[in-house]
Amino acid sequence: MLKKRDLHEVPALFELSSHPDVYPYIRHKANTSDEFYFLTKQMMEAENNGELISRTIVDEFEHPIGTINLYDIHEKSGFLATWVGQPYFGKGYNKVAKQLFLEELFFTLTIETVFMKVRKNNARSLRAVSKLPYVENANQLYPEIYYTINYPEEVYDLFVTTKEHYSSYVQFAQAGEAAEAEVVS
Repeated sequence: MLKKRDLHEVPALFELSSHPDVYPYIRHKANTSDEFYFLTKQMMEAENNGELISRTIVDEFEHPIGTINLYDIHEKSGFLATWVGQPYFGKGYNKVAKQLFLEELFFTLTIETVFMKVRKNNARSLRAVSKLPYVENANQLYPEIYYTINYPEEVYDLFVTTKEHYSSYVQFAQAGEAAEAEVVS
């Protein structure tokens, strides 16, 4: 479902990112395939330098369908940015990609806190983040970050998950699955 970024996937990702329902919400926008190659190469180099973490979201046939990134990494925290191509909307890829990525960030790497900023006018992303039980609204929890991401104009809602909160969610979900398996057997 996730793999390290690779230049050979650029043509497929560029095409998906160009869709009008996707393009406005992408952090690193490219107007041409060459520009997308350049941005992808820059991101791969930035990851090698520890500045960000970037993965390609793939479908069950290993076709690239979007990206998920942690950027602005500072003091074991960063901002999550994810997009999935329009043909894959509503099929659960984004939710699974976030879970896999958070598991890597929290349990393999040294990340402790993951923020998400979502445009207040992006109804699709607001609905998606509201369905994630391990994420909470952070507008009041982190007022200094909320102010920073919204200067000079209030555009974003801020959300957060921590390693501790996500771990509790995973333990609770596993306990529920174990209890359900006992009832079935």
